[in-house]
Amino acid sequence: MKSYKDLEMYLLAFQYAVEVHELTLKLPKYELYEQGSQLRRSSKSIKDNIVEGYGRRSYKQDFIKFLVYAHASLLECLSQLEMIQKLYPELETQVLIEKYDTLGAKLYSFKKYVEQHWKV
Repeated sequence: MKSYKDLEMYLLAFQYAVEVHELTLKLPKYELYEQGSQLRRSSKSIKDNIVEGYGRRSYKQDFIKFLVYAHASLLECLSQLEMIQKLYPELETQVLIEKYDTLGAKLYSFKKYVEQHWKV
């Protein structure tokens, strides 16, 4: 890996953050700065924590810590999407929920790989 951009999970997190951003713009105006803002921040935090962890990959424990942060942000993002799904069923959130579920599994597996096999 020459760059964090070589990580599939980063590329997916970036793509999903764009999709989340577009979805939140369809929320009612009063939700743009409440639920929408929180969802945008948590989705962008996933990719940002992957990048920061990658930048600290020389320090295995730091790398793992930021992968944990990325996974926690992913769970927050899922929670926000589930709330939007409940409040605004007309918005298509199910596909994004499924994408984030898959990304969560990839993140978890990668974290386990780093814990067991990463050489500093």
